[in-house]
Amino acid sequence: MYMKRLTILFATLLFAVTIHAQRTDLTAFVGRIYNSEYKVYIVMDFQKQNVLVPDQEIFGPLPGYFGSSDDSRKWLFTNVKGTGATLAHIKITNDYGSEDLTATLQLNKDGSYTFKQVAGSTLKIARNRKWVKIPAELVFTRCK
Repeated sequence: MYMKRLTILFATLLFAVTIHAQRTDLTAFVGRIYNSEYKVYIVMDFQKQNVLVPDQEIFGPLPGYFGSSDDSRKWLFTNVKGTGATLAHIKITNDYGSEDLTATLQLNKDGSYTFKQVAGSTLKIARNRKWVKIPAELVFTRCK
C-alpha cells in the first residue's frame, strides 16, 4: 500500500515537472508590431493567448492575428509553439478558414521581428480591390 502511494506520488511529481519544463517564456511575443512598407501589423499575446480579433470575436481568444491598415480581413493565429525565448512557430488561417499556412516569428537582437512564411498558402491582403502577396520574409518593428 505504501509503495503504491509512493509510486503514484512520484509519477505525479514527474508529470508536473515535465509540464513545467516544457513551458517556454514567450513574453517577447506580446504586443503589436508593424511593417510600414506593406502597412501590415501583428497583434499578439503568445504567453496568455487571449487576443480577441476586432469585429470577429466569434473566434474566441487566440494567440494573435495578422492584419492590414487598409483591409478589414485578418489572418488568425490558431496555434503557437515557442522554441526558446526568441523564436515562435505559428499556424495561421484566414478568417474564412479556406487558406492556411505555417510561419515563424523571430525576435532579432536589435528588437525587430522577422516573420517568415514556411509552408502552405501565401499570405495576401487586399489593396485597391486587388490581392497583394506578402513577401515570404518580412521585418516588423514594435509600435510606439
